[in-house]
Amino acid sequence: MSEQVKALPAQGTTNESAAAGISWRDFLELTKPTVVAMMILTSVIGMLLATPGVPGWEVMLYGNLGIALLAGAAAVVNHVVDQKIDTVMARTRKRPVATGKISPLDALLFATVLAVAGMVILVWQVNALTAWLTLASLVGYAGVYTLFLKRMTPQNIVIGGLAGAMPPLLGWTAVTGQVEGHALLLVLIIFAWTPPHFWALAIHRKEEYAKAGIPMLPVTHGNRYTELHILLYTLMLLAVSLLPFVTGMSGIIYLAGALALGLRFLQYAVRLLKGDDRRVALNTFKYSITYLMALFVVLLVDHFVFF
Repeated sequence: MSEQVKALPAQGTTNESAAAGISWRDFLELTKPTVVAMMILTSVIGMLLATPGVPGWEVMLYGNLGIALLAGAAAVVNHVVDQKIDTVMARTRKRPVATGKISPLDALLFATVLAVAGMVILVWQVNALTAWLTLASLVGYAGVYTLFLKRMTPQNIVIGGLAGAMPPLLGWTAVTGQVEGHALLLVLIIFAWTPPHFWALAIHRKEEYAKAGIPMLPVTHGNRYTELHILLYTLMLLAVSLLPFVTGMSGIIYLAGALALGLRFLQYAVRLLKGDDRRVALNTFKYSITYLMALFVVLLVDHFVFF
């Protein structure tokens, strides 16, 4: 018995060891840098599409820095809110808050610092409209989606996807100081893209979402129902992606790229519906990331060729 007691470390010692092992990389991980980088890519493209030429370096630098800081703050809050969920999912159980390496209080303090810094930069160096729209996106993602929608409805991704679709609009308003129709088209594209993107991942991770008690569509309605909706949303995405050409925002280069990328996405969706294969679901998820980045890059190339 005495040997067993000696073998068990004291709780205080464990916490001290964890605290001593914290590095800046742990705090960086809290901000979900890969996700933020993708958001900034679409923000930059929104900035570049907002004017015929290239915006000034100040708005490019401070606008994206402020947006990135607020997006990072939202990601940190997500880590805290999803702490228990993250511990039961293989892809998230090693996150710093889930493992106890960083306490929820420390994480929230970090999020507050990021959010305040982001707001100050946007209000001071960019414009108030961009600052408040970015803050609204933070509240929408970290508050409305993560706290409520994620746990309440299988349509969580559809409703909550609006917050993640905002970066192109934020980049646009940073340059122009106003909300315009073409900027909203960029938001609509990401909004339509989000459900098939996440539902493909949800099929691949269905057991983990079920274990965590998250009512993702494959958990509540089954794979077949989800695959059908992935196909339907992919068709809607293909149609929406053509609107920049239809409205005169882009030219033939974008039209060709949007059709090629969209039809390839549609091919994945059809394969998934026919085969119900987790590997196809994962490949669909991976392609969806490539699709969105490539679509916006093609839109950018078209813009500078024809402006």
